[in-house]
Amino acid sequence: MGRKAAEETVTVVVIDDDAAVREALEGLLDSVGLPVRSFGSVQQYIDQQPAIDVGCMVLDVRLPGRSGLDFQAELARCGNSLPVIFITGHGDVPMSVRAMKAGAFEFLTKPVHHQHLLDAIHAAITRHGERRDQERSLVTQRARFDTLTAREREVAMMVVSGRRNKQIAGDLDLSEATVKLHRGQAMRKMGVRSVVDLVRIVDSLVPDHAP
Repeated sequence: MGRKAAEETVTVVVIDDDAAVREALEGLLDSVGLPVRSFGSVQQYIDQQPAIDVGCMVLDVRLPGRSGLDFQAELARCGNSLPVIFITGHGDVPMSVRAMKAGAFEFLTKPVHHQHLLDAIHAAITRHGERRDQERSLVTQRARFDTLTAREREVAMMVVSGRRNKQIAGDLDLSEATVKLHRGQAMRKMGVRSVVDLVRIVDSLVPDHAP
């Protein structure tokens, strides 16, 4: 069972090749009680692979070796949901457009206004926490869905497709009472009380199911 968000450790990752910037950001984040891990390059971060429960990444665009933009694309390809806040002293419109289109949470230019950066960091952490909660919920729902028998799953899929009990009974050559039994078992196992909730969950687990 996953840990609750309240029990998770918040971490802000800073990747910037300027030691003075890293030190300034560490001091800023420390002043508001936010734990920070800082790195001078993307490779340093990869080499250490810090475990992050909930947090965000403050990433410089221009870095030695792999650029911040290239690393952002790599994180997205890997399914890493850590929000990325770019900071740069050499930003332009095409660069910021590329970053935002690729899913950047914020794009700020140096010198960064401290309160703007802190606001962005807090918002990013909140979003990451919500996303992690959704991911955990999906895992739980998937596990519940996997406990359904083949017949319960078959009936559940027909229910969410809008078929009535009588129609399902006819389609599967079952009595309506048996359909109700399987339907009730499926809803109990999925932890839902209404067909609306069942539809919502099945849509998230089986997005391509036939209507």
